[in-house]
Amino acid sequence: MRALTNNKGFTLVEMLLAVLFGVIVMAGIGIAVQSVSRSGSSLERKVVAQQDVRAALELMAMEIGMASYNPTFAASTMWLNSNDCATAGTGANKGIQTASANAITVEMDNNTEDGVLDDSNEIITYTYDTANEYITRTASCGVANPFLGDTTASGRPRGVKVINNTLGIPIFKYYDASGAATASIPDIRRIEITLVVEIDETGFTYTTTGTQKRRLVYSTSVIPRNHGITY
Repeated sequence: MRALTNNKGFTLVEMLLAVLFGVIVMAGIGIAVQSVSRSGSSLERKVVAQQDVRAALELMAMEIGMASYNPTFAASTMWLNSNDCATAGTGANKGIQTASANAITVEMDNNTEDGVLDDSNEIITYTYDTANEYITRTASCGVANPFLGDTTASGRPRGVKVINNTLGIPIFKYYDASGAATASIPDIRRIEITLVVEIDETGFTYTTTGTQKRRLVYSTSVIPRNHGITY
């Protein structure tokens, strides 16, 4: 008895459909992998940016809290004018020579404790650049360096923008011993620091169309205990 055989193969149409189906599947896998990779990269950048903001706020609070530290009880003439670090400033202001909504200069004798402000990091100025939406830090009357964020012309990625000015929120607020807002530097007993930042969730470039941004608010209160000491 002759065995029955099926010699029928795939038709051209079936081959084309199989190839098309394979291409569609591979394309879908590629898109999924790219999306996961982009999402992971975006999440990493966002986490890094948030850590930068927290670290910046902690350092600001620590240094501002040291304002007027004077362990040797040196004469008030030790304090310098923030506009001219070679000239004595206002004795009544002691270690806070500048105190505005967008800038603060604090001084402390914290290195050799010799009653002289000539060591590094004993005169610190934080300034909010509203035009470029970033904060600079100046140490010992030197050059102002980017501290949180950067200029748009720097060529470096801008993962964080400080947008306090856009929302009308001051970086610094000052309060006296009774808790009332004050503009008198000698009366300052508490300083509130608020950072409103915008973090790019899809990339570092803020000029790219379609990027997504998240606004976050970080705030803390600082008590410059040494500023209230009379000597």
